Amino acid sequence: MVRIDVVDNHGQFTHLERRALRDLGVTSELIDNETPPEEITADGLVLSGGPDIDDRGLCGDYLDLDIPVLGICLGMQVIAHELGGAVGAGDYGGYADVSVEILDADDPITGSLYPATDVWASHADEVKAVPAGFTVTARSEICEIEAMSDTSRGLYGVQWHPEVAHTARGDELLENFIATCR
Repeated sequence: MVRIDVVDNHGQFTHLERRALRDLGVTSELIDNETPPEEITADGLVLSGGPDIDDRGLCGDYLDLDIPVLGICLGMQVIAHELGGAVGAGDYGGYADVSVEILDADDPITGSLYPATDVWASHADEVKAVPAGFTVTARSEICEIEAMSDTSRGLYGVQWHPEVAHTARGDELLENFIATCR
């Protein structure tokens, strides 16, 4: 059975991320973002959302474990920050329904959602420039980088929260990530 652990970055939806994975038939544990990388034995990781990029613990070290990683909201921003991208304040701010345009129908994480989907996202902070090797895979009218992928490294990020009921087809996105972990 696939095991995907959720790295706790102290966000309000962290437990929902773990629950959504378990509901999809995956073994999942919640682990602290200070867990030493050598103790991680999962087939994949979700970097949860959270309130502060400075409270990311050892998340940067987890990007070198040679397992798929999905960053959700702050988790995506952590990936970008750690790998040389840019993160900054969003123009829009807090949580809202957002219509997202999927840019790459072949992307393993967002491609099945092509051509568009409605999501629940916060844009208090957002990725402003993707790191080298990443492709922007989704955008919206309020944010040019709603999702990003580096398929060669198995690193993915979405600005929105697939684990909440407000996001259409959130389970489908999580199932797509689970498939990369097999």
